Amino acid sequence: MEKFSKLKELIASVEADADKFYNSGNGAAGTRVRKAMQDLKGLAQDIRTEVTEKKNAK
Repeated sequence: MEKFSKLKELIASVEADADKFYNSGNGAAGTRVRKAMQDLKGLAQDIRTEVTEKKNAK
């Protein structure tokens, strides 16, 4: 559950940059959003692996 909490925190932390990129056209904010989405992708994969391991351990 810890990784899931980190995932939610990551999404919340990138919200301001997403707003700056989509509504103000700030290119640097777009770069930060892309990096955060890459981090999110890795974290999501870690969660998937953890869930599968826990499910199969039963």
